[in-house]
Amino acid sequence: MALFVYNTLSRSKEEFVPLHGRNVDMFVCGLTPYDDDHLGHAKTFISFDIIVRWLRHSGYKVRYVQNITDIEDKIIKRAKERNMDAFELERHYEKRFLDDMEALGVRQDVDQYPRSHDYIDEMRSQIQLLIDKGYAYDTGGDVYYDVAKFGDYTKLSGMKVEDLQNHRIEPDPRKRNVYDFALWKAAKPGEPSWKITLKVGGKDLKFDGRPGWHIEDTAITHSIFGPQYDLHGGASELIFPHHSNEIAQAEAAFGIRPFVKYWLHTGIVNINGAQMSKSKHNFITIKSILESFEPEVLRTLCASTHYSNELNYSENLMKDAKKRLGYMNAAFSIFYNMREAAQAGPEEAAIKARIDAFLKDFESAMDDDFNTALALSKLIIIINELRNFAEAHESISRDLKAYAVSSVKSMASVFGILEKDDYKKGIPIEADMLVKRRDALRKEGKFAEADSIRNELRERYKIGLEDTEYGSVWFPSS
Repeated sequence: MALFVYNTLSRSKEEFVPLHGRNVDMFVCGLTPYDDDHLGHAKTFISFDIIVRWLRHSGYKVRYVQNITDIEDKIIKRAKERNMDAFELERHYEKRFLDDMEALGVRQDVDQYPRSHDYIDEMRSQIQLLIDKGYAYDTGGDVYYDVAKFGDYTKLSGMKVEDLQNHRIEPDPRKRNVYDFALWKAAKPGEPSWKITLKVGGKDLKFDGRPGWHIEDTAITHSIFGPQYDLHGGASELIFPHHSNEIAQAEAAFGIRPFVKYWLHTGIVNINGAQMSKSKHNFITIKSILESFEPEVLRTLCASTHYSNELNYSENLMKDAKKRLGYMNAAFSIFYNMREAAQAGPEEAAIKARIDAFLKDFESAMDDDFNTALALSKLIIIINELRNFAEAHESISRDLKAYAVSSVKSMASVFGILEKDDYKKGIPIEADMLVKRRDALRKEGKFAEADSIRNELRERYKIGLEDTEYGSVWFPSS
């Protein structure tokens, strides 16, 4: 089946056809390390990790780059507040960020984490191209992009030009237009700076300063991918001005359109109805979440909603994701630990057909703009059917069991779950019988007897129980 993605640039769902056959160049805007990363970052980076895993599963050879913005106003401001060197502060939080990405199973799928400051020469070259082509101008130390010269500046955002001044505009009375943006900023005392030479009006002029935020990403991608590539991702709040400015820079400098063929954007995370943001001081760090929940729980939560949708976070959502993951591990464990038989039974053809149908349904969901919520529901359904099969049959043929396990594991790995092999542990037969007995008692309304079994499981077998919409889930209990 063909893969379709929603392209922010065209505002429509399009068939995914890379520029170079099965090779895909993919760039996602990374972190600006001036504080610990939060749940909003986790949602974006896990979502794109699932996307890149599916692309690779589908046979695409993906070169996945995610930058580290190590030159930025927020870093400089925070370093001054703490009386620290800006790069010292950045390196501290960069390491903590990469540690979080390692814990979440994201880092190993990214091919390269380039740092902005390593591309100063490339930035200078792009700024020079923009000056030469009349898209940039010098104001006496600062260099700005002349937005009025780029005819379809709002094509990604869909905004009206007259509304641009209402959004994150850098104030400077020397600008030609209020919404022009900085390509190079003049040095200020105590800030990191570099010396570059630009030819302006036929003269070589020295500029001491640092790059603007937007030129960093196009310098990196041009250096690695060239002037055009397949897929650019990021959070939806970056559509304007950041991604709009990237397009304006790259297409003006290199004359190739579109600069990026497909633009994908993740929905924001809200806390109590307000967007999670460091500037609003209402964010939850990834580290604090991982103190209470396993990484696979957070990945399950992110997979439970479409990447482009907003997520209204609550601790109850995390608890629900934990239950969902726990059920999958427990139910899959029942099937995985099923006794093997040398020959197939008469009922195996039906469950084989259900596994085949699951694989098609899963692929169909993921090929429809990475519909993880639907694909995850299909995964839960087939695991539940395998559990029911195991509880209704004494054994299963070795070949069918291996096929079922590999099918479930292959699809679960797209989400980055069921990777700890908890399902292999199982529980003692006697404990499993007690779990089933308790489920039957609950259905009969005999809750006091059911609670007695729960206590016995905890005290005798160190097993806890949690009741979910799918059934009882067991877990180790100290």
